[in-house]
Amino acid sequence: MLSDEEIMNWPEAGTATAAPVIRADHLDLTFQTNDGPVHALKDVSLDIAKGSFVSFIGPSGCGKTTFLRCIAALEHPTGGSLTVNAMTPDEARRARAYGYVFQAAGLYPWRTIGRNVALPLEIMGYSRAEQAERVARVLELVELSGFEKKFPWQLSGGMQQRASIARALAFDADILLMDEPFGALDEIVRDRLNEELLKLWDKTEKTIGFVTHSIPEAVYLSTHIVVMSPRPGRITDVIESPLPKERPLDIRDTPEFIEIAHRVREGLRAGYEE
Repeated sequence: MLSDEEIMNWPEAGTATAAPVIRADHLDLTFQTNDGPVHALKDVSLDIAKGSFVSFIGPSGCGKTTFLRCIAALEHPTGGSLTVNAMTPDEARRARAYGYVFQAAGLYPWRTIGRNVALPLEIMGYSRAEQAERVARVLELVELSGFEKKFPWQLSGGMQQRASIARALAFDADILLMDEPFGALDEIVRDRLNEELLKLWDKTEKTIGFVTHSIPEAVYLSTHIVVMSPRPGRITDVIESPLPKERPLDIRDTPEFIEIAHRVREGLRAGYEE
């Protein structure tokens, strides 16, 4: 039987290990537009292990968000294969295998924070009592207890994003997909939410897929960093982080952190040169 440490490790090529939570095999996606085909993803192969925090980084238009949307069955590949919990993405969506956090918080202004967080639970038919219990639990996780009756406009941008994360956690899916959730926030708020997200990941043991344009953010948060090339999006490097799970913000000043950031930067540069 595999140990917890082995299960958490990134699968190495040719090594027997636990089945990945997400597996892409020679994935391609071409959009048909009025101006002709747009090749968004090309020959993307990737395994994501249970409990990993995997960041996707690359230039705008490289397919980071497109790949995340494929996992969520919001886009459909035109070649290769993709499985989520050994199911097709459509099956995984119906099984509610993941929560999705978008770039904007996307909270309904006429609903309180509590009712925004409860929305997927209402749709899924949970009882009022269970809705209330789950909402209280996830708001506590994101440090928003006591804000249930506030409206989105009464919260800061960072607090709204935390409410959005709580909504994605409400039905307790094993996978959390996050598309640049902190990209529009100032650096001070972003740093704080990065710290809180790591604590949340430690508490919940979710598998997280995270899209970002920020090298420091990718290095600080991740167990693995997937570097992607300009369109058509390809993977130029997958970097396994040697950093400890406990990561104070000042870890960003260490030689180990700077070395990983340099490798990410080199991977991005290599993508342009290919």
